Amino acid sequence: MALGGNPVFANNKNFKDTPSSQRRNVNGGADTLAAAQQLSALQLQEMYSKPSANAAQTGRMTYDDVIMKTVMTLTLVLVGAAIGWIVPVLMFPGMIVGLVLGLVNAFKKQPSPALILGYALFEGMFLGGLSGILEANYPGIVVQAVLGTLSVFLVTLVLFRNAKVRATPKMTRFFIIALSGYALFSLINFALMIFGATNSPWGIRSMDIPGTNIPFGLILGLFAIGLAAFSLIVDFTSIEKGVQNGLPTKYSWTAAFGLTVTLVWLYVEILRLLAILRGND
Repeated sequence: MALGGNPVFANNKNFKDTPSSQRRNVNGGADTLAAAQQLSALQLQEMYSKPSANAAQTGRMTYDDVIMKTVMTLTLVLVGAAIGWIVPVLMFPGMIVGLVLGLVNAFKKQPSPALILGYALFEGMFLGGLSGILEANYPGIVVQAVLGTLSVFLVTLVLFRNAKVRATPKMTRFFIIALSGYALFSLINFALMIFGATNSPWGIRSMDIPGTNIPFGLILGLFAIGLAAFSLIVDFTSIEKGVQNGLPTKYSWTAAFGLTVTLVWLYVEILRLLAILRGND
């Protein structure tokens, strides 16, 4: 299944294709049979009586590995968020360094735990600073955003586990097109804000749809949250493929990083949507 969307998984063929190490030729099987014939009956009996090695013992990625690594990255995000909350000025260096480390990690073929954990820390500083500023203006908004993020994550995970939603090739192609369009809009909106073309705090998002009192940000926010939710489905599917392909355990860091990126994006979109709605009251 060809997957896309999250560049962390899209740029790593290990989460899509069967690794070359699993493509054995006929000669390899013949060599194994010949070697087995040279063993004594007693040695063969001892080998067969031993319990089968699990994925962890063979150095392959497991779901437990992914969960543990994701907990580590999210813990560092929370640590960074606490720092950014206390020192809001760190929001800007956190945003810049987090973006750079995010791009580096996304396009690295081999995962680097240090760079991934560094991304989590600096991205946390950005989230903490942003959350602190918005909380000062809209009390209670951070708790709402955290609960919203957890709710979307859990609902998405349950739907995936029960095979209710899957990242089919057709849906994934539509997702990539929609995500590209949303990314282009975000860049244009950011440019308009930078060059003073709009005085609204969220740019075009803060403006009302003509003839209504509904801000563009409401529709765009719901659309973006839907994209982030489907991105989680794509991430889950990629991780499932990675486990099935028997990837080395080091790639659990890549999986954890991909999930962290999507969860950060989801939180920011929910936080921004709530801020637009609260500011429009």
